[in-house]
Amino acid sequence: MSNKADKLVEVKNLKQYFSTGKTTVKAIDDVTFDIYRGETFGLVGESGSGKSTTGRAIIRLYNATDGQVIFDGEDVHGKKNRKELKKFNRRMQMIFQDPYASLNPRMKVADIIAEGIDIHGLARNKEERMKMVYDLLETVGLNKEHANRFPHEFSGGQRQRIGIARALAVQPDFIIADEPISALDVSIQAQVVNLMRKLQQEKGLTYLFIAHDLSMVKYISDRIGVMYHGKIVELADSDELYNHPMHPYTKSLLSAIPLPDPDYERNRKRIVYDPSQHDYTNEEPKLREVRPGHFVLCSEAEFKNYQQLYK
Repeated sequence: MSNKADKLVEVKNLKQYFSTGKTTVKAIDDVTFDIYRGETFGLVGESGSGKSTTGRAIIRLYNATDGQVIFDGEDVHGKKNRKELKKFNRRMQMIFQDPYASLNPRMKVADIIAEGIDIHGLARNKEERMKMVYDLLETVGLNKEHANRFPHEFSGGQRQRIGIARALAVQPDFIIADEPISALDVSIQAQVVNLMRKLQQEKGLTYLFIAHDLSMVKYISDRIGVMYHGKIVELADSDELYNHPMHPYTKSLLSAIPLPDPDYERNRKRIVYDPSQHDYTNEEPKLREVRPGHFVLCSEAEFKNYQQLYK
């Protein structure tokens, strides 16, 4: 369970701009949110919304254009020497979308998993190293016979389990899971998500779970931030967001979720989001708290309207 008083990650006014010749793409545009220790914070949005870029900026795969990321009281993008960077890299790990592309095809599974163990000197000798690898394989539902195989010998679901074992090898506090199930069959997706939940409870992990599928994000997340064009447009507890969506973009995402009910599906109306419905000519929208813990990107007039509608 998360501890609301204990912020592990603080993202403050984060901006990530990319210049492509004459144009500047605002991939993340002034994003602010906190992640509490022990919780899963879901970040959801369609392709190009900036959610994966946010994850990469938090873990410093990108140097942020502006803003701050504070991890356990330390500025992630502040100047760090090699020793400090190494310590930081051990505490924060990432699981990637494509489990095949993120695993070196020429390395055996044992060496892939042990990479972090070797870098951080966590094993005293070869025997201890292999025991750690075997334990990690067992932890993610594989067995020690898998250690001597290569990535291409595994299914997509198994490869993602190897990716999770690699992330766990350095005993991190925080894991960014960037679309970790989108490349997997639906039947395998639930297995991987259930494994992640189990590991979280056993090891006290904190997750940032990035996805475009709101139904799966709801299942695993304590709180959810909805991203659109580089901005968070809505942020609330998982059930609150699902049951009382306020921003029209969130409503459009929810309307796209299929349900195993033929009658419902026959009559389901997909809501199409039209950004031109907002009039922000005289006022920049801000993330405002409409209900306790429920924030929406809106103008002052929209804010008053939301308050009336969602008393």
